Amino acid sequence: MPTHNNMKRIIIPVLLLLHCVAVNAQQTFTNNGNLQIHAGGSVSGFGNFTNTSGAALVNNGSLYIKGNTINDQSWMAAGTGTLYLDGSSAQSLGGAQPFKTFDLVTNNNAGITLNANLGVSGAHTFSAGLVNTSVTPNYLIYEAGSSYSGSNDSRHVTGWVKKIGNTDFIFPVGDATYERTVALSNLSASSEFNCKYNTPTSNVNNLAPPLVLIKANEYWQIDQVSGGTAQVTLNWDHAKVAMDNVLVTDILASSYTAGNWTSRGGSASGNVTTTGTITSTAVNTFGPFTLGYRAFPIPLKLLSFTAERRSGISFLKWITENEENVDRFDVQRSYNGTLYLTIGQVPARNTSSIQHYHFEDPSTLNGLAYYRIKSVDIDGKYSYSNVAVVSENNRSLSGIIVLNPAHNNITILNRTGKEGLFGYRLFNAGGQLLSTGNVSMSINGGTVLPVPAAAATGTYVLELSYGSARFRQKIVIQ
Repeated sequence: MPTHNNMKRIIIPVLLLLHCVAVNAQQTFTNNGNLQIHAGGSVSGFGNFTNTSGAALVNNGSLYIKGNTINDQSWMAAGTGTLYLDGSSAQSLGGAQPFKTFDLVTNNNAGITLNANLGVSGAHTFSAGLVNTSVTPNYLIYEAGSSYSGSNDSRHVTGWVKKIGNTDFIFPVGDATYERTVALSNLSASSEFNCKYNTPTSNVNNLAPPLVLIKANEYWQIDQVSGGTAQVTLNWDHAKVAMDNVLVTDILASSYTAGNWTSRGGSASGNVTTTGTITSTAVNTFGPFTLGYRAFPIPLKLLSFTAERRSGISFLKWITENEENVDRFDVQRSYNGTLYLTIGQVPARNTSSIQHYHFEDPSTLNGLAYYRIKSVDIDGKYSYSNVAVVSENNRSLSGIIVLNPAHNNITILNRTGKEGLFGYRLFNAGGQLLSTGNVSMSINGGTVLPVPAAAATGTYVLELSYGSARFRQKIVIQ
């Protein structure tokens, strides 16, 4: 004959099953008593769930909630089970008291908003959707020993995350478009930290040496409630949030304290055109953190710009290096060298490596055409290239030999079959004209051009002309 306790084990699951049927019908359910879900058991709520102040909820199995949750129960036990927030429309969790669970699965593409604290003692699995905390603030709390998995750009916390304990931790925070994590390591004591990702950075002009600039488009608010020292690992991802075009060796971890952004040291690794990280020295003062720089970003370099006429088409070519925050290149043409009109646009690629661009202008020319490139930044600032000139009668001047590399002089041999005055121009790698003039050369003769005193070691472009025929060659001056 079954004992009284055995009868309870038989009857309670039946009552819970009946209750779940009512939940599905009424789209809401309330716990006013003692709701215990045993290991291997489960309760599914297809509507809103309220756990009242006089109730007791212990979940050692599986609790599925598809609607909103209100918890007013004080001193809720985390249990050993799993809470599933898996609705198909936006869900919220609120109430006068924190909700506690051992394991947590968030699986709602429409998103989940925490209007009260939600504590996780075991493992949190991001399956789908964002978790947002309200501005009160409320927190998604990872208790000591807890962990999470599955976070990415579409599954992370857009708000506050709290971590308790002394183990290393990566905060799964972001801005709903991108996950932008930040990490703590080497904690000297059991601690409590709060973290939130923000854009843009505040007080960017308040800098303490050696910082001359900070990353202005993102920062992490890391507040310490209790504990000792820790190291902070910051990161950048140029594909998500544009990174400044600085040398990696000039990057420092920095935090805002005592009214200034202050260096927190560290040695960065990575590539500013892709991704990288930096870990601070041990710090005991927390607040806003972002990347700082001890040198200014490297500006765009327009290495060269050339134009030539090819069978009725003006072929323009330019080479850049260290592009950063460049919006586009406007191609401009003039027929008198004074009034320029934009005839096309080429998007910038914004990389630090050398980039080659070209543009073709099929317009008919009756005389000379003057071309230049206008580099336009995202903030509207702009700069111009050198001017290149073409005509319909342009043709190549072949038969010129230039001895390369050059030292104190540039030696030119004339094998063109022409004699007389030849014009010359020498440009540096940035397209600036260094010297110009005319030299006389006989057939099978040659000449020597002195290297300008201002010419440092490097690459240059020598241009020779005879009538409408032109010759161009890169030379190295050593």
